[in-house]
Amino acid sequence: MEPTICLVTVADCLFCRIVVGEIPATVVAETERTLAFRDIAPKAPTHVLVIPKEHYADVATLAVGDAVLAGEVLATVADVAAAEGLDGTGFRVIFNTGASVGQTVFHAHAHVLGGVDMDGDLTG
Repeated sequence: MEPTICLVTVADCLFCRIVVGEIPATVVAETERTLAFRDIAPKAPTHVLVIPKEHYADVATLAVGDAVLAGEVLATVADVAAAEGLDGTGFRVIFNTGASVGQTVFHAHAHVLGGVDMDGDLTG
C-alpha cells in the first residue's frame, strides 16, 4: 500500500520537512527508515518524537500500510528510551490518531515521555 498523504501534501508536512533537513531538529536517533528528535514543547523532562521517514498520516495508516515500518518505529522507541536512561525507570509511549484526541501534525509519530512521575495526563 502506498503512503497516505491525507489532508496535507508532503511538502506541507512539518515532519517531512524535518526529515529532508528543511527545518532543524535536535536529532537523538536515526535509522534508515526512522528519525527521533526532541519535542520543541516538551511535556516531560524527556520528550522525544519518533517518526517514520516515509509519510503516513497516523499510526493506524502506518500499521496497515507498512507493518514492518511500524515495528521499526517501535524499535526506535525502545532504543531512544534506553539511550535516554528510561528503560529502567519506565516511560510512556503515546500515538495520537485524529484531531479530536490531540493530533496536530498529521504524520505518524510516537511521543516518548519520561523522567517524571506520570500519574497525570502529560500529552497536552
